[in-house]
Amino acid sequence: MNDSASLETVLGVAIHSEKRARYEEILDPAALAFLADLHRGFDERRRALLARRAERQRLFDAGETPDFLAETRAIRESEWQVAPIPADLLDRRVEITGPVDRKMIVNALNSGAKVFMADFEDATSPFFANLIEGQINLKDRWRGKIDFTDPKSGKAYKLAAKPAVLMVRPRGWHLPERHVTVDGEAMAGALFDFGLYVFHNAKAQMAQGATPAFYLPKIESHLEARLWNDVFVFAEERLAIPRGTLKATVLIETLPAAFEMDEILYELRDHMAGLNCGRWDYIFSFIKRLGKSRRFLTPDRSAMVMGKAFLGSYSLLLIKTCHRRGAFAMGGMAAQIPVKGDANANEAAFAKVRADKEREATNGHDGTWVAHPDLVPVAMQVFDRVMPGANQLDRKREDVVVSREDLLQVHEGQRTEAGLRGNIRVGVQYIEAWLSGRGAVPLYNLMEDAATAEISRAQIWQWLKLGAALDDGRKVTPDLFSAALADEMNKLRAAFTPAVFESGRFAEAIDLFSDMSLASDFEEFLTLPAYRLID
Repeated sequence: MNDSASLETVLGVAIHSEKRARYEEILDPAALAFLADLHRGFDERRRALLARRAERQRLFDAGETPDFLAETRAIRESEWQVAPIPADLLDRRVEITGPVDRKMIVNALNSGAKVFMADFEDATSPFFANLIEGQINLKDRWRGKIDFTDPKSGKAYKLAAKPAVLMVRPRGWHLPERHVTVDGEAMAGALFDFGLYVFHNAKAQMAQGATPAFYLPKIESHLEARLWNDVFVFAEERLAIPRGTLKATVLIETLPAAFEMDEILYELRDHMAGLNCGRWDYIFSFIKRLGKSRRFLTPDRSAMVMGKAFLGSYSLLLIKTCHRRGAFAMGGMAAQIPVKGDANANEAAFAKVRADKEREATNGHDGTWVAHPDLVPVAMQVFDRVMPGANQLDRKREDVVVSREDLLQVHEGQRTEAGLRGNIRVGVQYIEAWLSGRGAVPLYNLMEDAATAEISRAQIWQWLKLGAALDDGRKVTPDLFSAALADEMNKLRAAFTPAVFESGRFAEAIDLFSDMSLASDFEEFLTLPAYRLID
């Protein structure tokens, strides 16, 4: 934004981006002052907690494994409840997620789902224009101005009379927002996304009888949850809204967090709405945190299904933990999308969704996620049948007993060349789309976000690091990986045509995917080096 000099003088805030239409509605002086206070009040703690993650990783690399914390035993063993959940959040049986572009927001709110999670995180490539336009779109939703006509198709998009409940997912603690600096330091993406949304919309949302609610991603400990709680309290005080108004659902999508679910609920107890099984990122985290140990060598991604091993155990423990405390236990994502032109393949995909949702509802989850509007009725039918009430908080699942060893049990299955090649195809294509500005990408009849690319490169890195054997006896070596990568990229070039392939950002995506897979040290998140390659 070219006219930021006066703001910088007054607030210490600088905007490092060109000014576009309506940006001043979001990046106005009052909002920037709020962001500056968030940064000055909480960024030092955020950085210290990221350093704590790195220190824990050094212990994991040395052979330590996660465990339930001795120092918080009293919290786990004592009886307490989270604050009552607001009426508009009591029935969340099917939630749809997606990026924050205008068309997606209207379609998702009109999808028939109970909740739409507007995602500034893994389903949005963090081009500054994507983020600010997303904030504009959400502000328009609460001011009755979200309706629009697509200039290309001429199709009109109008919000339904009873749209889904809106929740917002900001970015995780680790991601920077380099386009906004405070006192010369880049803001945290989490504080930027949260701060702008709550500043502009919390009161407007409350005036319409709705709860300002957030999904909080990538948390690794109760101390990180405590930081979010303090951010919520600060925002409530600054905006003069009652304590406990803001509500959070925390994604349990990291291995360390699975051992601190009680503690995370406790830290956010005044603001807590539930926990969610972020299963794709959870697989990524499992590999990332324990991937140097041969004991935790993983099979093909397709073999790591929710009902078995560490995934099955952590989902059951999540249900038991949440319901004991009066919080919702949300199920995971069904990433399938309709298969056009192939009725049999489409029905097979929908059958997988039904089976997955049957497992979740029967186990006691209070709701689930889908990635496409066509899957809303599929999931809804299952939950309506199994869960006739608004939720299943009364199902305490006291029969569930999950040990440390259960949470560390690796899935059985083979490692195959097909699995290796699948990781390559999906990983590279997702990164290329992300670098081009798209965060939710349909690939091979699945809607993929950053989590899938993270699993893909993490698993290849692990197989290479440990010299894993494939089912045919060959070891996964750098030469084998490089040959498979070159062959798969040649196939993609032919499928897309050379002209289309070369006009994209495949060269950068290939280099990044290769470098991260072959690196001696594991990079925490691929989005960190990838972020340096965008706008």
